[in-house]
Amino acid sequence: MLPDPSEYLATHRLFQTQSVEEARQTVAQKFCDHRLELNTGSKGVAVRHNHVAGRATSLNYMTYGSDVAIDPGALQSFYLVQVPLSGQAHIRHRGTEVFADASRASVLNPDRETKMRWSHDCTKLLLQIDRSHLERVAQSLIGRELPGPIRFDPAIDLKAAGGRVIRRLIVACARAADDGALYQRDNNSRTDQIETELALALLTHHRNNISHIIETAHDAVLPRTLRRALEFIHANLVDPIDLTQIAGAAGISVRTLQLGFRDTFGATPMQYLRNARLDLAHYLLSARDDPVSVTEAAFSSGFSHLGRFSRDYKRRFGTAPSQMHRQPAATRAR
Repeated sequence: MLPDPSEYLATHRLFQTQSVEEARQTVAQKFCDHRLELNTGSKGVAVRHNHVAGRATSLNYMTYGSDVAIDPGALQSFYLVQVPLSGQAHIRHRGTEVFADASRASVLNPDRETKMRWSHDCTKLLLQIDRSHLERVAQSLIGRELPGPIRFDPAIDLKAAGGRVIRRLIVACARAADDGALYQRDNNSRTDQIETELALALLTHHRNNISHIIETAHDAVLPRTLRRALEFIHANLVDPIDLTQIAGAAGISVRTLQLGFRDTFGATPMQYLRNARLDLAHYLLSARDDPVSVTEAAFSSGFSHLGRFSRDYKRRFGTAPSQMHRQPAATRAR
């Protein structure tokens, strides 16, 4: 539980209502159109929505005061980080389930459909990040074009180091907004800086499908030849490529390639390639919405030998891929 359970953004009240339809219409203006229904047995709502917004993000404090079902579909244009302050929420994000409470937050990807149930005592801090802003920050971080849409693991463990960083930053921003230090006309430059920091925190402290690229984000200052090698590797993860092809794409000799990877990454080019493929397989097994088998994960990540894949996977992640696959979706997402 957060040490301060008081109402955040209280001086930025957007609306308060006991009308389900008024709540749905007003929330839709700030987020997206959605269905909002009372769960069976609920007698009414007591909705509070506090809201501040910058150019690329918004912070929101919300409670419905009743057991409600929310169906926003796919958010399309933004990511939504939801940090519970009290109560519980059940989120179904495509094929993944997240049971959110004070120890587990959630993040909704814009191209994945969502359905949620909030308990009557559920209150949340919500961070909305424009998709285009997060993608610009990610491109700046990795120093090249994105390979595709960015998708996060829907569950954020708030007890883990990365989750604690994300929660602390969101709470700190809400408190700063309460104090008038953020999201005001006279501090636009500071707000712009914080909006970038919020995107960076989510990208670097929570698992996503480009985490393996971000982990080598210092490639932005690498020699052009090594950047070309990395681009070739990540563009051909599932293909049977070898040292000669990587060196050829980089425009250097195999020996120069090996020395460059050793000095920069502490690994050979083929070890780097293997680890990137393992990271992709791990994402497919643990964070992908559509269930995949171990065989599918291996072949979709460029592995052709299942025994070697299982051995290398366990060595890197400490568990066999078959164990990940047997876990229910809600557990895999945690």
